[in-house]
Amino acid sequence: MDYTHILDGNAINSTANTTASNSPSASSSASISNQPILSSSVGVHFAGRELGVISFLTGIPYLLPEGQKWIESRTGQTVSSEKFSPARAPWEKERGQISNTIMMNLRNDNLFELPDRRSVEVYFDAYKRSTVMRRLFPVVDPELFAETISEAYRQPRSSFGFGQASARACVIAFAAFSARLPPVVAAVRDPACVSLQGDHEVLASKAQFLLSQVVQEPANLEGAQAVIMLTLYEVSSGNMRATNYFAAIAGRLIFMLGGNLTNSRVHLKGERDQRRQQQLRNLFWIIYTMDKDVALRTGQPPNIADENCDLTLPPGYEEHSFMDPEDVNMVYSQPSFPFDLRLSIIKSRTHTALYSVSAMRKSDADLLKSIRELDDELEAWRLSIPAQWRPTMSFSAETSDPNVSMHSVMLRLNYYLCMSIIHAASSRCQAWRQGNGMLDGVNSSLALSVEASRSTLCYLEAGEHVLVEGIFWILIFYPISALLSIFCSILSNPLDPRSRDDMDRLKMATFMMERLFRRRHSSNEYLHFKLVADFVAEMTRLAECAIDKAWREQSSGSLLPL
Repeated sequence: MDYTHILDGNAINSTANTTASNSPSASSSASISNQPILSSSVGVHFAGRELGVISFLTGIPYLLPEGQKWIESRTGQTVSSEKFSPARAPWEKERGQISNTIMMNLRNDNLFELPDRRSVEVYFDAYKRSTVMRRLFPVVDPELFAETISEAYRQPRSSFGFGQASARACVIAFAAFSARLPPVVAAVRDPACVSLQGDHEVLASKAQFLLSQVVQEPANLEGAQAVIMLTLYEVSSGNMRATNYFAAIAGRLIFMLGGNLTNSRVHLKGERDQRRQQQLRNLFWIIYTMDKDVALRTGQPPNIADENCDLTLPPGYEEHSFMDPEDVNMVYSQPSFPFDLRLSIIKSRTHTALYSVSAMRKSDADLLKSIRELDDELEAWRLSIPAQWRPTMSFSAETSDPNVSMHSVMLRLNYYLCMSIIHAASSRCQAWRQGNGMLDGVNSSLALSVEASRSTLCYLEAGEHVLVEGIFWILIFYPISALLSIFCSILSNPLDPRSRDDMDRLKMATFMMERLFRRRHSSNEYLHFKLVADFVAEMTRLAECAIDKAWREQSSGSLLPL
């Protein structure tokens, strides 16, 4: 997952931070790199070579001596352990210090305090009017949430009784979530309510504080909504550690409430019960798609096992999911969710078949069989997409997409990510070392993984103008994982005719990510972006060194073998 996908064939997630030396956690990064590698970890491979491991427990990449020697042999440069054994992956922003400071500054009497009710209702109205938000993030049901607001504000201002924490946490989490995301913020014109935008960090911290009480109460819809909104808040903030924790809690609450089952499996009494059950199913699909995405970004196994879920798609989903949620003339019909549900199911099956502990024991033949089957499933999904939205198998600067939109960008990025994940697993095959007849097939599979990474960067550049503000930490995972794949490809084949073009992609990516970052990001986040930029710059430098070294050796007739 974040681990091997990016990396089985992409490798050095271990490269992961050029950032460590400049990071606030540089000292912890250095100490982590000296710790023994945990036994519960997954190998990071490229072209049959094990470069490092990703810890199951932390998601932290470690560069093994073999991987370090390989990079040094290809580049002629000494590899810095600080830059290649980071405390965090480069797509993760730590929010812990900010949250701790906020909590220390809050007084006991305002830890429980709700935001101004009028402001919450203004944001609620903006959410209801936003087709994009309601379709992508059906985190609340309008009728039921109106009742939750009333219940929360009936409680005493600075305290509440047992069983009342969930309603209050739900309202505060909604306020934080809404004030963080551009589509809702843009719809709020009331100057008296704009203050919530500056307070969303405080609101999120308050909601997190209330979770200790929420988990003591019987599982309920309001509590599940609160935790899911905090999950979405943290992933949009780049804090994957907290996202991982909250996603696990949310998944457990949904199971306790029966949201993993369809209506046909649950006894319903009336319209209100049906509305609650429908909202539970919406929450289930949100957290299901997030669970699979978080697994990719953190290196952790998914929390939700498919065999414990009814994965029957919502009625009419396939017909409605490709109505453009950004079309202002479209009337709200039903959710399309943050990620395509069928693609999330493929991500889940990919983990089980290629990246689970049991999958690591597969023979080359079984591994390649699983890759072929998943590739067929992914292609069947692609062909089922309406022509207007259907991703091309490859995308280049010469390709155009007249229908480019935020919706199509996310669809394609996830398609190319799946392609990369599936075919990157071929790097584990022993055929690389044995040189047997399977090598051509394995080599072509890895080439597909690298090509999918190229397509990721090309499509992001082509669609940059349609990307909404404030989504840097959601998007950063896709280009960084693609860059890691391309970086390893350059080091493996520095004389390949495409290596120079790939070098240009590495350089272009730095400027593109800076432009994305500068859209509605505060100055106090600049340090985090600098860590990302430094990481990419270091990858670019090493890749260029590898190409220059290879050309010098070819000229002198001393080119090193791969």
